[in-house]
Amino acid sequence: MTKIVDLSLPLEDGLPALGRLARPVIVPHTTHEQSKKYKQGTPDDLLTFTTCYMSMLDHTGTHIDSFFHNNPEGLSVDEMPIEMFMGKAVCLDLRHIPDRGIITRKDMEDAEKKSNVAVDNHIVLLCTGLNKRHWPKDSIVFNNPQVSADATKWLYEKKSKVHGVEGPSTDIVDENIFENHRLCRDLGMVHYEWLWNLEEVLGVGEFRFQGIPLRIKKGSGSPVRALAFLD
Repeated sequence: MTKIVDLSLPLEDGLPALGRLARPVIVPHTTHEQSKKYKQGTPDDLLTFTTCYMSMLDHTGTHIDSFFHNNPEGLSVDEMPIEMFMGKAVCLDLRHIPDRGIITRKDMEDAEKKSNVAVDNHIVLLCTGLNKRHWPKDSIVFNNPQVSADATKWLYEKKSKVHGVEGPSTDIVDENIFENHRLCRDLGMVHYEWLWNLEEVLGVGEFRFQGIPLRIKKGSGSPVRALAFLD
């Protein structure tokens, strides 16, 4: 029987966010009590309803970057092939990497061996333990590790066009270098950010992953519901 593991951060009002971005606003719009005035249904069987108002960037919570995010000529999220957002995957154990540490090519090679999966066109998820150490404190947005340029090249050499991390970025944002983002732009790679619950897919070998974005016209990214399917 297939086990499904949810790898998505719960979306809620005021989630931690990078200073150059914005926290989401998710608040009640209409409550069940307020909706009674519309008198839906019958007098003896009212049909009440509730709705939420949401205001957020397309890079809120667990999300995927589009090619357009860092390349003005790149495909927006609605234009990207849907097949990019699903496929065979593996989660690499990088929990030894400290806050603001550097993920090197050797780290990736060693983690690949430990996973018992030879990366070849896989979606590669990187578990660094960041969520366990910091969530829900705002410190999480300043302490994610750096996916180095050499580690990014290793992924590309392994035909992995999509990878994913815990926390807000593949780069240490306040250093303002963005070596992973720049290399992804140049090599045609993209990544998921703010993945959740990655410890649940460590040591399971290869699994199926999907993280389907919303079809946002000209979207630079999109929230996703990231799922792992363990056979």
